[in-house]
Amino acid sequence: MTPEQFLDQLQKKGPQPAYFFLGPETYNRDRCRRALIASVLGEEDRESGFTKHDLDETPLAAALDDARSLSLFATKRVIWLARAEAALPRGKAVGRGSAPSDDDDESATGGDTAALTAYLREPTPDVVLVVDSSRFEFDGEDKARQERVQKFFSFIPAQVEFRPFAPDAARAFAQTQAKKAGLQLPLAELALLLEATGGDASRIAVEIEKLSLYAGTSRKVTAEDILALVPDAQAANIFALVAALGRGDRKRSLELLDMLAREGEYMPLALTFLATQFRMALVARDAGLRGANAIQAHFNKLGARIWPERARQIEQTVESFPKERLERAIYRVFEADRSLRDARPDDRIVMEKMILSLTAKEGGL
Repeated sequence: MTPEQFLDQLQKKGPQPAYFFLGPETYNRDRCRRALIASVLGEEDRESGFTKHDLDETPLAAALDDARSLSLFATKRVIWLARAEAALPRGKAVGRGSAPSDDDDESATGGDTAALTAYLREPTPDVVLVVDSSRFEFDGEDKARQERVQKFFSFIPAQVEFRPFAPDAARAFAQTQAKKAGLQLPLAELALLLEATGGDASRIAVEIEKLSLYAGTSRKVTAEDILALVPDAQAANIFALVAALGRGDRKRSLELLDMLAREGEYMPLALTFLATQFRMALVARDAGLRGANAIQAHFNKLGARIWPERARQIEQTVESFPKERLERAIYRVFEADRSLRDARPDDRIVMEKMILSLTAKEGGL
């Protein structure tokens, strides 16, 4: 079920004896956790009635023994079993290496899963058990591991999936949060905020709260406000630098370099951003992708999740740089990166030389 379905069922029917929470998204997980605790525990039990066990430290059997025990201090309890993926067979799905085979999963059912199944047949009255796995993503290289964890705990009937917000949902969430805070957030600044936070709902909520305290409600939020407060927002200046280089605008490129220097940008990191942008644009060009939607879908399918604003930036880079210029730009960035690793380099001079080369009128790059 979705977080919204969980909250709706909790309000209408009350809590079930056990839940399996699955997925990395934190904002809705926190909402659901707070709602569950408020539903199960009264004010007098709120502190003593909540118990958390990390299954990478506490065996599942010991945690279940705790759930069966009656508390002297709380009439109702919520038992939270975090890091649930640690309960899988050792050296299997919990690691970043090989995932377990189906035989491994079958062999495990006689141990921890049998104990948990036995508990679910006769759950302790007034105790709600939450088995929580938040380590793995639902796609990319984590997909197989996530599926193993879900299969391992599939016998828990009430399962809640915490998937990352889709781009449109993240945008709508940010607009709703801004409205609640009375924050005047124009569309361009909204796009910058979404890019800087990667569309993460928890980060969006935190940054909007910060912006509301910083900018107030009497004026519009500016890009400078976001650059000053939001981590990773300075990357927007690097994308602006890519666009200026694509136009061959030497003056604007040097101005942006000066801005990055004054903001304390670490130049090797800036080069990494540049190299990534150029490489993604080259991949998009070689794949014959047309339009931001096709670019976003292509990279998301490859497991490199990007947002619509980033896809549009890649599209603009593809339009600005012919293939030969992209290849030469990647080479110039590589040269600059190598120069920055020399003994006692002057980072500013290295970057300026690269910009002068990339914006040369004749000879291209």
